[in-house]
Amino acid sequence: MSKTPTDLLYGTLDILILKAVSWKSMHGFEVSNWIREKSRGTLDLDDAGLYKALYRLEAQGAIESEWKMSEKNRRARYYRATAAGKRLLRTESTVWREYALAVSRVLRTA
Repeated sequence: MSKTPTDLLYGTLDILILKAVSWKSMHGFEVSNWIREKSRGTLDLDDAGLYKALYRLEAQGAIESEWKMSEKNRRARYYRATAAGKRLLRTESTVWREYALAVSRVLRTA
């Protein structure tokens, strides 16, 4: 059975969310769109997985949220990275880059 990029996404979802909300405060739909846009459509999140990850990151203290009015004049929960979340993002980004480089080396082996 072949995996798709979306299948592999859930192991990296926390770091992708942290990256998105480290730039500015975003509501869940914006986070999902940001990840889809930055991945050129390759990574498409389902709502359940996204919100589970947002709640998990908030419980860990990596992000915080507040209710605000969206650009469509709807009440939405906006998320932003905390100082601890930004530190976690730096650490996990380094680990991810090393991991991706190692996997690439193995896959290039003749």
